[in-house]
Amino acid sequence: MAKTNDFTKTFQDMMAAFPVDTTSFQDAFKTQAALAEKMSKVALEAAEKSTEITAKWTKDTIAKMGEVTKAKTEATDYSKAASDFASSAAEMAAENMAAFAEVAKKVQMETVELMLAAGKDMSEDATAAVKKATADVTTAAKKATTAAAAK
Repeated sequence: MAKTNDFTKTFQDMMAAFPVDTTSFQDAFKTQAALAEKMSKVALEAAEKSTEITAKWTKDTIAKMGEVTKAKTEATDYSKAASDFASSAAEMAAENMAAFAEVAKKVQMETVELMLAAGKDMSEDATAAVKKATADVTTAAKKATTAAAAK
């Protein structure tokens, strides 16, 4: 009667021979942390610039409002002051909206550049990790097969 081979020890040896290399995980974490840092920098610069635009817009509006609130000698001077304020407010709005659009455009361009660079880096890291893992698994499998054959 044929005796069935017990492959438990063979599988244990084979799994013990498989190396677990955590450097690829560490590299991926470092790449992700670097990307997060760069993205945060882009967001913070945009927030800073947006705040500057808003503060300037508010300051200019308040300065223009001073002309509207001054006492006038003629009733028509009030409507002219209000009309001038409305015109200047519309002009300021257009200028400031264009400034906000420039900030958004810059953020979009920098984000796309970062994402493309990160995608390239991650692809290269993944390719290197897969090649190394394949080589390690092949070596480990050969060792396990050799060890099983020797028993």
